[in-house]
Amino acid sequence: MLNNCCGRYHQGADAPTPEALMRSRYSAFVLGLSDYLLATWHSSTRPAVLAPDPETEWKRLVILNAEPALEERGQVHFQAFFFERGRGRKRWHVLEEVSRFVYEQQRWWYVKGAPTLTRLKPGRNDSCLCGSGHKLKVCCGE
Repeated sequence: MLNNCCGRYHQGADAPTPEALMRSRYSAFVLGLSDYLLATWHSSTRPAVLAPDPETEWKRLVILNAEPALEERGQVHFQAFFFERGRGRKRWHVLEEVSRFVYEQQRWWYVKGAPTLTRLKPGRNDSCLCGSGHKLKVCCGE
């Protein structure tokens, strides 16, 4: 199934839109594909290295707005839900960002975004933040 979605981009196909690139970058974070993340990052803002974080488990991506690309620029507003393991417990967070993209050299590149990070405190009987519709305690809960 991954090859029907983002896997083809991870294997070298160019993402046709900023939203497709954003989705493929999210799945690359999920899969720990640091090389892909760096390869799709614009050289003007790309870090020298990007180490995966084994304490972070990405659970859900929600695209809030993906504006149609104008000329050679685009942006995607998203939320990414995840939890961090540490000290024997999980802590849920949501990262929200409006990412900017540029079209150069016949492909889309991630330029930068202004992320905000919010800690969440869901209850055991709340719906799971992964989007499954199940209660947290029977899904991704502890």
